[in-house]
Amino acid sequence: MNEHIKKIRMLEPTHPTRATGVFKGEASGFLLWNDIQYEKFYDTYTQLINNFWKPSSVNMIQDKKQWLDLDEDIQDVFLDILTMIAGMDSLQTPTLIEIMRFIKDPAAKAILANMAQQESIHNESYSYILASLLPIGQQRQLFDRIKQHPQVIRRNQPIVDAYQTYVDEPTPQHLFEALIHSTNLEGIYFYSAFAFYYNLGRQNLMTGSATMISYIHRDEMVHFDFVGMLVQILMYEYPELNNKENKQFIYYTLENAVNLEKEWSEYMLEDIQDKADLDLEEFNEYIEYIANKRLRMLGLDNLYQEYSENPMPWIKTFDDESISMTKTDFFEQKSRTYSQVNATNGFDEL
Repeated sequence: MNEHIKKIRMLEPTHPTRATGVFKGEASGFLLWNDIQYEKFYDTYTQLINNFWKPSSVNMIQDKKQWLDLDEDIQDVFLDILTMIAGMDSLQTPTLIEIMRFIKDPAAKAILANMAQQESIHNESYSYILASLLPIGQQRQLFDRIKQHPQVIRRNQPIVDAYQTYVDEPTPQHLFEALIHSTNLEGIYFYSAFAFYYNLGRQNLMTGSATMISYIHRDEMVHFDFVGMLVQILMYEYPELNNKENKQFIYYTLENAVNLEKEWSEYMLEDIQDKADLDLEEFNEYIEYIANKRLRMLGLDNLYQEYSENPMPWIKTFDDESISMTKTDFFEQKSRTYSQVNATNGFDEL
């Protein structure tokens, strides 16, 4: 499995309009949404389009006022987590573009292009939050520090290595490994970070930031769901990937991601549990609950104990289904129900 995935030329007019494969097959390069290989792709594309939002639509005035009254330790954690996820999201835009270069199906290319654009919006939103709270000099200091932070390097290194290996050697195996790491990044690594901001929001603190995070969260759910589809399609088109070693790779990589996420959460949150009114054990159980969902998405069995219900029940307040029943969202911000919630785009993953 050392052969590289073949790139497609920009246009191949003699090839069929409907792609015969996503990674392996023929496609003209012309996109006719009425004639695509996987109908689910159009559902995903529609979700991405309906989710469109702009950071400037979120009112940060109240956050700016509350910021000065926040405990200094909570301020530090708030900023460290925000710059950490900004750094991780910075990886996604170029990586998605690299993956797109080897995709044959123009519908899948369109989806990845929209995902890459949304990742840029996410980075803009982190900058928007920081700009409302800190002068540019302090923002630069935060990013300089987080780039050298040993805990951040430790949790990001496996992802960075997998992405770079794929870019240097775009083989089916390396793509498989990169996609699994992408699933872990968007489907596990962000979740305790999101929960931290939601925990502030439920106390009616920094509600603009929590609302912004909820928009990002909604996007990321569509992203990792689509990446999960790509994993399954890749294994279908390259059946040699469907082996015991790669199954174990998924379990090992996901378990490592969970352990690193717990380690990061303990490092960041342990000393502020009382001040921030949060329960670190609840956070860790929540990460296991989410990890089981990711495994089931990939057709695998649970790795952790079966949770009969979400171990962090209060977080359900932040799902789209609850918010869609009111004219404005939980924080009385601008309505964020851009698209009608249904069984396929609800926030069931929370």
